[in-house]
Amino acid sequence: MKIKNVITHVITADLEVPFKFSQGYCYQRSSVIVEVVGADGTSGFGECMCHGQQPPQLAAAFIDHCYRDLVIGENSLDAEVLWERLYNRVRPFGQMGSAINALSGLDIAFWDLNGKELGQPVSRLLGGRFRERVTAYATGFYRTADGVYPEDAVKEARSYVEAGFKGMKLKVGFLPEVDIKYIRAVRKAVGPDIMLMADFNYAYNQSVARRIIMELEPEKLHFFEELITPEDIEGYRALRNLTSSYIAAGECLFGKIALKNWLEAGALDIYQPDLCSCGGFTECKKMAALTQAYNTMMIPHVWGSGVGLAASLQFIASLSNTPMADTPVEPLLEYDRSSHPFRLDLIYDGLDFVDGDMIIPDKPGIGVEVNRTVLEKYKVN
Repeated sequence: MKIKNVITHVITADLEVPFKFSQGYCYQRSSVIVEVVGADGTSGFGECMCHGQQPPQLAAAFIDHCYRDLVIGENSLDAEVLWERLYNRVRPFGQMGSAINALSGLDIAFWDLNGKELGQPVSRLLGGRFRERVTAYATGFYRTADGVYPEDAVKEARSYVEAGFKGMKLKVGFLPEVDIKYIRAVRKAVGPDIMLMADFNYAYNQSVARRIIMELEPEKLHFFEELITPEDIEGYRALRNLTSSYIAAGECLFGKIALKNWLEAGALDIYQPDLCSCGGFTECKKMAALTQAYNTMMIPHVWGSGVGLAASLQFIASLSNTPMADTPVEPLLEYDRSSHPFRLDLIYDGLDFVDGDMIIPDKPGIGVEVNRTVLEKYKVN
């Protein structure tokens, strides 16, 4: 469909109780919701994911000042053509970070618009659906100023088990001794059958990470995420074979070119690009093909509003198992359960969580509708 307009909605909501991860406090939940308006007035929506301390205005500025004029009047079905043109436009100053973060939201909106025009979910336009539901693990366990740990974490973990989650991911990175005690306490509370993961948000160097991995071997974590900085390919490669747990990272890898270097190095067991930050459907599908070629797992990172969550479900539906098998190891969905004032309200609570699984929408586009009242309530631009 011919593109008539591109609108950026910068939305921000203050948190009643700020929460902390290894790099500091989050005081707001923010996002950039990208609206691409077609010639007939139909709108496609995408999201530029905002990390906890990321100003949403950065991604919006790229769209408004670098990308918008290049897509007005173009055909949204030319999604890959548009992606490559836009990437080339910012190549001298934006091969990663906010430039690709912005391009991701725009690309998702193209695909949502195309799905609505053709009456198909994006997953079918990407090549089809390998699954209709996906096991979700709960992400949470952020720290608050008046929290008591690990006691509060144990209580939170038990609430997720009662809600039906089969797995959960802890936020750690608050000194090795603290992390080890914390993880052991949660493992004891939930038992051996719950998938337990730990996200360090690159808090440590290789030496400290080695110690943590080896001391936690009896806890049988499903994966260790972002133990060390996202630039340290050789460090991850050195850590990978120290444990029976998987080593995971990748939310800071932008596009197929960056991913190729990590795959060639054999640095990770699980790659975690975020659809709303690492390239959108167009580029992340190519990243998925590369991981498949290396027979390596992809479990996307997801940390945004309901728009990003719904789009990620469409992407996960299209991911082939690596390798194909009668009883394959399936990908998972990261389901953020931390405080978020507009996560599901923004999509009219339009997703279904059943028996530990998220049902993948089969409606056109990304499968949900955007609540404009919520957009306007939290919009700051």
